[in-house]
Amino acid sequence: MFMPATTLCQTPAETQALARDLAQTLQPPVVIALYGDLGAGKTLFTQALALVLGVTEPVTSPTFTLINEYELPAGGRLFHVDVYRLHNAVEEAIALGLEDLFDAGIVVIEWADRIADILPDERIEVHFQPAGEGQRRITVRKT
Repeated sequence: MFMPATTLCQTPAETQALARDLAQTLQPPVVIALYGDLGAGKTLFTQALALVLGVTEPVTSPTFTLINEYELPAGGRLFHVDVYRLHNAVEEAIALGLEDLFDAGIVVIEWADRIADILPDERIEVHFQPAGEGQRRITVRKT
């Protein structure tokens, strides 16, 4: 059973370790919805997750490209999505065919709150909250 867990991460390395732990439990297809303010650690988290999944190329924020796609060595794909810059996020995400990716591999979505209406019912949510200087409280739960 997947129990919700909250972790206080005091350093970027602790955030990366949390992502690595999560990556080891993933069974595609899966959607991972990331929630948090600018600079909360969403991209850092995704980079660490991708590394454990075997992605060897640089993982960068898809802020302007919207979707970065990475082939996984074990087969399948990792889709890194950022919907921050979409003006009518739900409508534009639908037009981009984002929903088609939900069954296509591992999909990590930054700013997932902007497209909450089209997220699958079953997903992993990762919430990043500030917890003092340079610290963040990260809650991981499965819906």
